[in-house]
Amino acid sequence: MAGLNKVVNNYQEALAGLSSDMTIMVGGFGLCGIPEGLINTMTQMPIKGLTAISNNAGVDDFGLGLLLQNRQIKTMIASYVGENAEFERQMLSGELEVILTPQGTLAEKIRAGGAGIPAFFTATGFGTPVAEGKETRTIDGRNYVLEPSLSADFALVKAWKADTMGNLVFRHTAANFNPMMATAGKVTVVEVEEIVAAGELDPNHIHTPGIYVDRVIQGQFEKRIEQRTIKAG
Repeated sequence: MAGLNKVVNNYQEALAGLSSDMTIMVGGFGLCGIPEGLINTMTQMPIKGLTAISNNAGVDDFGLGLLLQNRQIKTMIASYVGENAEFERQMLSGELEVILTPQGTLAEKIRAGGAGIPAFFTATGFGTPVAEGKETRTIDGRNYVLEPSLSADFALVKAWKADTMGNLVFRHTAANFNPMMATAGKVTVVEVEEIVAAGELDPNHIHTPGIYVDRVIQGQFEKRIEQRTIKAG
């Protein structure tokens, strides 16, 4: 990379420095807006013991499900785990530590991490196992739980467009956890559908400024349908 040009030429360069026992954030919601090529490349790397922060864990043979199959993830911090049978098997057998987090709380923990906020109070989860071991406080007559923020060694993000300086535009529902995760990684790697020259993106349409982005790579995406439902003829 030269100067402000964040574009890398291959996945190995994009993931340089990623090693075992690190914490990663992986954008996406189900199979929508996930960095497929980055995940696939990780399955070929000699890394294990990862802590993965993601809304869910893909499906058995795609997305983060591939890393689970390879036993590369030791801890999942997630809000939904219902589409992955291998995830369920590893969790119930004790092979995988799972920290289930309410979805809105998970999003705010990531946003806070990116904003440099160490923790925040939320009413969600008070009086449930989510609050066990955490500080609680009553504010204006309502009970709250103190939730620590989340950050990661690497944030792996999928965007629609980027310019060479790393400014990002997300499209439709791919703007799920991706924008906030882009701010919360020590190293943020973005896989995109299209890369344009600096200055070509309308500044009013940029969702994530390039200051948060370290590396950008052009990807190829399969774009699977997670649950395909067909009306009977």
